[in-house]
Formats: sequence, C-alpha cells, structure tokens
Amino acid sequence: MITHIKGKLIQKHPTHVIIDCGGIGYLINISLNTYDQIGNDEFLFLYTHLQIKEDSQTLFGFFNISERAVFRALISVSGIGPSIARTMLSSLTPSEIQKAILSEDLELIKSIKGIGLKTAQRVLIELKDKIKNIQGIDEIPVSKSNTIKEETLSALEVLGYPRRQSEKLIDNIIQSEPESSLEDLIKIALNKL
Repeated sequence: MITHIKGKLIQKHPTHVIIDCGGIGYLINISLNTYDQIGNDEFLFLYTHLQIKEDSQTLFGFFNISERAVFRALISVSGIGPSIARTMLSSLTPSEIQKAILSEDLELIKSIKGIGLKTAQRVLIELKDKIKNIQGIDEIPVSKSNTIKEETLSALEVLGYPRRQSEKLIDNIIQSEPESSLEDLIKIALNKL
C-alpha cells in the first residue's frame, strides 16, 4: 500500500496532479479541497489511498490525513465509490462532512451531486459512530459542543452580554479548549468579554 508520496510537482489540475518521484511520474486524483490547499511549491507531499481493481490501479491524494480518513470512511458505505467520495470532498470540507453526519443533516448530504436519498441515509446511519473517531478535524462532536455552547450562551445572556457578541467567542474557546466544562467556558468568556 502506498501511504504517501513526496516529489516534484509536474502538473496541477483541479481533478489531479502529476508528481515526479524518483524519475517516475504518478498521476494522483485529488478533490477540490486538496487542490485549494496545494500551493505552487516545487515539491509536494500528499497522503494517498491506492485503489486496486482487476483492470486498473488508481491513486488518490489528500493534503492532510483527516481528509484521507473521511474519504476512507465514505467509501466504506455501500453505494459510495471513490468517485462519489471525491465529489463529496470537493463539495464540502472534511469538517463540514463530519459536522453534517454528526448533526444528521440529511439535506446537506443529499444536496451533493450523485447522492440520492437512500445513499444519504446510509451515510448518516453507517458513519455516525465512525466519523467521531477521525482525528485532526477541527470540529468537535456536535452533541457535546452544542449543548455546552447553548448553556454557556444562555448563562452569558442572563448576565447581560449580547448573544451575537458571545457566540463567536464561545466557538473559538470550544475549538481551542474542547475539554472545557460549562463552568470553565463561562469563566474564560467572562475574562475575555
């Protein structure tokens, strides 16, 4: 299994890149998410997933390991192949996909080209538990963060702080300190407001 590739960037297209590694040119399929993150550096490092079929070998590349983990989770769902998974990662970021699955946002998943109602339902059902364990994605589990966030915002409103002013601050605190309790969040927010 080829787990990553590092080499000279020869060509860059929205759907693929060609990397020269040791004199061999590798065509690597990428999502628009990865394309947006690839600069114009001469050398490139991508995490990869190799798909082997009877008649082909296809290499998929990802700018970060969390995107590859989401891709692998998606292709584990019946009815989603690598092409649809790549389309999903081109339409939404890995964080947005994780958040949509955790919050059971059927409409968002269904809005992606190539995803019908039944496939979207399978994605939500089959990946609900798997997607929580993916490391490196900025979002934290929605159920915990939303409950604590709402309680913190309510407490700050009672103390006279406007909700709009507090909301962005609370989001930043939750992302930087995801293990904070309700009391910790309120204390930190009061010190920053």
